[in-house]
Amino acid sequence: MKFSLEHTDPRTKARACKIKTDHGTINTPIFMPVGTAATVKGIDQKVLKNEINPDIILANNYHLYLRPGPEVISNAGGIHKFMNWKSPILTDSGGYQVYSLSANRKIKEEGVKFKSHIDGSYHFFTPERAISIQQSIGADIIMAFDECTPYPCDYNYAKKSMHMTHRWLKRCFNEFNSNDPIHGYSQTLFPIVQGSVYKDLRIQSAEYIAETNALGNAIGGLSVGEPAEEMYAMTEVVCNVLPVNKPRYLMGVGTPINLLENISLGVDMFDCVMPTRNARNGMLFTAHGTINIKNEKWKNDFSNIDDGNHSYVDSYYSKAYLRHLFTVKESVGRQIATIHNLAFYMWLVREARTHIIEGDFLEWKNLMVKQMSNKL
Repeated sequence: MKFSLEHTDPRTKARACKIKTDHGTINTPIFMPVGTAATVKGIDQKVLKNEINPDIILANNYHLYLRPGPEVISNAGGIHKFMNWKSPILTDSGGYQVYSLSANRKIKEEGVKFKSHIDGSYHFFTPERAISIQQSIGADIIMAFDECTPYPCDYNYAKKSMHMTHRWLKRCFNEFNSNDPIHGYSQTLFPIVQGSVYKDLRIQSAEYIAETNALGNAIGGLSVGEPAEEMYAMTEVVCNVLPVNKPRYLMGVGTPINLLENISLGVDMFDCVMPTRNARNGMLFTAHGTINIKNEKWKNDFSNIDDGNHSYVDSYYSKAYLRHLFTVKESVGRQIATIHNLAFYMWLVREARTHIIEGDFLEWKNLMVKQMSNKL
């Protein structure tokens, strides 16, 4: 993987960068649509490519390990061939999913024993296992196995967890470096900064992560229920420590406003289920605010879904028609909403990149944050 910093906004820490992988170039800032089980929920790869065209998407180690299993994906030649996606892919190690199974998992130094949400069977992930599975799956960027602490979190627990995550990281790198690429192309391992919402822990973890000299770095353990102000404060602290000449990935974030505010703090990469999950529930994101398309007010509104025309669905269908599809529970309505939301997110980060390069990102960001705060 090769990284180049192309532009920095003069009045914020926003950056426009390029990340080159064996499956293509990623222009940042970038949002990664979440394809948890080797598909972005609700749309197929042809639509994803033609209407949204993300530079990179995300899949999940935990879910792919359970179904269909890493052996199946490896036998297909890796995840790109398995799902017929030619652009870059990132896999999350499964640490967040283990965190979300708090009632059905046990964490110890060796690793994590957890209960499958599918059939109740028990499984054990060590850092080594999480890495070897990701290498078998074959994403371009793979993540270290960490513990994602909850919010709120006791300081002593956060500190203990952070140090264990650091010890696990050494084991992740040892496993990663001991294996040759399986599918004929290179993979890159990103470590993850932890430390909950405690400034001293975040600084300590960021310094430890920076010293590993990895090709890219991630910030985890945020967007888990803490106020947005605390998220931004921790992101700023960490970005001030992480090296400038490496990509920074803020995991699991977030709303369109979250993206812009964190871009201004120096983050390059994001992922979140929000645009797809909210779309399936009838919430649309636009440059002028959010729309609950199921509301009665749209029943006779025959204007376009969004005048931004981020994809063909915005000008092809009316609000009244999309509301009708949700009212009669027609699945194509959820698909149309999903295409719109993902296209809007992609438009947003690409516009951010344009304004960073042109030098007026701050004014544009402030205007967009104000507009997108509206509920239409």
